[in-house]
Amino acid sequence: MIWYLIVMMGLAWLIQSVFGFMQIKHFNRKYAELRSLGRVAIGKRTGMFRAGTVVMFAIDKQNTILRAAKMQGVTVFSRVKDLKGFEGKNLLKISEKDFKKVNKLTQFAIEDALKSYDVISKGGELKVKKGWIDYVIPKKS
Repeated sequence: MIWYLIVMMGLAWLIQSVFGFMQIKHFNRKYAELRSLGRVAIGKRTGMFRAGTVVMFAIDKQNTILRAAKMQGVTVFSRVKDLKGFEGKNLLKISEKDFKKVNKLTQFAIEDALKSYDVISKGGELKVKKGWIDYVIPKKS
């Protein structure tokens, strides 16, 4: 009986790994599509028990949004989809009216994209945020 549980857990882990790999491959393909249009501003809002959200904005040299996309969900079946209503707008001048068209998690991800873009455009580096595993198993300096 215990071997049955171990095998089932191993199989579940393997299946999730395959689907996770496929999700990352899909995300990278969509990122490459946006990157072919110009620079890409990316923002994210992670959620442990809520849907995580990643937004991507392809922008030109004048910061005009050429195309916007988002991936939102809690499973490995989430896919990148177009984010309508932002094309043609200036990334740095997104208004409150634009924010009201999307859900709260997407709003947080867009705010993160704006902050990240601001830091990078000023020549700074983004700080890596600690995840829960970093608190459980601290890295030795």
